[in-house]
Amino acid sequence: MPKRRCQDMQQRIADMWSQPSAFGEEDEPASVYLSIIANRYALVKGAQLIRDELLLAFNKPGYHNKNKSSHSPHLAQCAANLSLPSVLTTCGYTMCGDRICQSRALSQYKSMIAGRFGSMTEGGENKPEFFFATGGGTDSGPTLAHVTVGHALDSAIKKKMYTKNAESCFLCNIDVCTHCGHLEVGPGHSHNFLGNTYDGVGAVYGLAQESVFRDPRPTCGAIVGMISNFNMQNPVHVRLRNDLGEANFNYLKNNDVQADDGSSVRFLIAAAIIAIQGMRNTLDALGPGGELDERGVGHMTAQVQVNNV
Repeated sequence: MPKRRCQDMQQRIADMWSQPSAFGEEDEPASVYLSIIANRYALVKGAQLIRDELLLAFNKPGYHNKNKSSHSPHLAQCAANLSLPSVLTTCGYTMCGDRICQSRALSQYKSMIAGRFGSMTEGGENKPEFFFATGGGTDSGPTLAHVTVGHALDSAIKKKMYTKNAESCFLCNIDVCTHCGHLEVGPGHSHNFLGNTYDGVGAVYGLAQESVFRDPRPTCGAIVGMISNFNMQNPVHVRLRNDLGEANFNYLKNNDVQADDGSSVRFLIAAAIIAIQGMRNTLDALGPGGELDERGVGHMTAQVQVNNV
């Protein structure tokens, strides 16, 4: 690895880690996303960001492409100047397919993060890698890593980028998400959930009221179902239990964990562990001997989306 390039990236990584951070705090999606954006911009500072497919016009169009308009000679003017330090970027996102998650948080993610670090089509549309595993997290960390890197980094494009400038690199951004319901149970009110009665506690995590016109329901249903009524024949339950870990599964199955204010948080804890384990599984597949080469940089987050009205 070129010495200068290594030193520059090490400084960018140090700058990223020097930013203020908070773990385990609930915040608005936009605020969380801005923190992620700040981290990722720190990693690409001083380099041109290549995410628009038109910037790849330095690469010869595929012979199989029948769209003659994409071969127009004037598009060569769109090609990025690879003599400059360049960062090719892509963005992957995982979340449960539950419709309660297809809301403002997702639309903000598409515009705020995918709109900055995901690839862009010739027509100007964002095209991040989206994976909706039941229960969130990852179906397979190695597969997530493989397709997210493989779809973005063609061998010919990589060769040209790496040859033209010793500081150029590839940035793979992946955000692994789960979700958990949040139901406020105020003074004078009570709610029964899985055989437990909650009287006037701060909140019950694992229940969400999707609409003011609907009754609360288990959320994430897959995670709640896995812990409360595990079914060995259900592959989703098996995957989530593996990511949760046996010790954690047995503890959360048999104990209703409460926060200092009396809120029931065991399903929130489960969702957080599953997201983090999904991130770790994917990082292992990206790391040494994995999908990223010596010019590859990975930035991953694990998130829990809290659902409430």
